[in-house]
Amino acid sequence: MLTVVSDRIQRVWRPILQITRRRRMERFVEWAGITPSTTVLDVGGTPQVWGLIPVVPDVTLLNLASGSTPMRQIVADATRLPFADGAFDIVFSNSVIEHVADHDAVAREIARVGRRYFVQTPNRAFPFEPHVLTPFVNYLPKRWQKRLYRNFTVWGWITRPDRAYVEAFVDATSLLDADEMRRLFPGANLHVARSLIARR
Repeated sequence: MLTVVSDRIQRVWRPILQITRRRRMERFVEWAGITPSTTVLDVGGTPQVWGLIPVVPDVTLLNLASGSTPMRQIVADATRLPFADGAFDIVFSNSVIEHVADHDAVAREIARVGRRYFVQTPNRAFPFEPHVLTPFVNYLPKRWQKRLYRNFTVWGWITRPDRAYVEAFVDATSLLDADEMRRLFPGANLHVARSLIARR
């Protein structure tokens, strides 16, 4: 998975992200009834988000590479989770599924290994593309995005990516809409706003 948010973008976006992530985590805790013994698989997550809540569950972070954290980590592909059916109380995923090419495989694996799940992704129908901090570009065909992202988005102005990186960025990011999330997570309760949250 391509890293699509640079350090410079993070500095610009971090204050807003902190507020929205804290609210999302509060919703998650309220919905899930989190306790220290709740087992959670965080697909594509970071330890920082778990510092936003007062009660930290028993979290396993799953990513394509390991990082520096005392939290339990597994290096694996989200489309082939190395766990038994129902291995976790909850599978949590925050702004990850849009960066995985095989949405169906990720959704199937999340539903398989979690007795419940909480999956968040930016809403393609919302007119602001959060990765590039620019309105309306998410409605354009990918070939146009590849031409415009370097010089006509806030992300492009700040990070100045080369053409190859822009192409990889666009290819690695496919926002979902509410209909797609309903198809991927049948039977889930879907919250629709700037983000989409499927939970079951």
